[in-house]
Amino acid sequence: MILYRAVRGAILGFCRLWFRLTIEGRENVPADGAFVLAPVHRSFMDFGFVSGVTRRRLRYMGKAELWKSALFGRLLSALGAFPVHRGGADREALRRTIEVVQGGEPVVIFPEGTRRYGPAVEELFEGAAYVAARAGIPIVPVGIGGSERAMAKGHKIPRPDKVHVIVGRPLPPPESVDGRVPRRAVHELTQQLQVEVQRLFDAAQAKVGAT
Repeated sequence: MILYRAVRGAILGFCRLWFRLTIEGRENVPADGAFVLAPVHRSFMDFGFVSGVTRRRLRYMGKAELWKSALFGRLLSALGAFPVHRGGADREALRRTIEVVQGGEPVVIFPEGTRRYGPAVEELFEGAAYVAARAGIPIVPVGIGGSERAMAKGHKIPRPDKVHVIVGRPLPPPESVDGRVPRRAVHELTQQLQVEVQRLFDAAQAKVGAT
């Protein structure tokens, strides 16, 4: 945790100076217990921007190859990341993520699956809703305005453009039926999440004057 706080502090300090990062809606982040943080994803820097929404340690999935170096692997683990073998991949990733949240820790899942382009939040993967449903925890939607303009996919040098983050109210998990959550309920929660992420993304973009 000491290492996590030190690195998080350095990243946030850079983001506040270089991107003039501002965050609203921190009161919507649960103070304890597990939850899924579900941000829009337009930039490599998004992980750094969302780290400022809470002082709690956030967990992230990372490809297992990053742990080939023992030293670097320990650093990543200390920073909240955990390895996932992408070959076999979705089931293992979801299983590992559920283990993390069942331990009471919050996890970041980008529901779009990868960095996307443009103003529209298109169809989401159902992983975030599935984890929330299986573990019985809320999903916290997040909009990030200006990050694509600041450092879009394929760009290596960040531009000093304004970035604004808006945290939405948590979406409760669907109720289980006989200990199981219907697939329809996971799908409906994913659709609800898409609407909320789009709304927050639009609001955050408007705050920074992005289109």
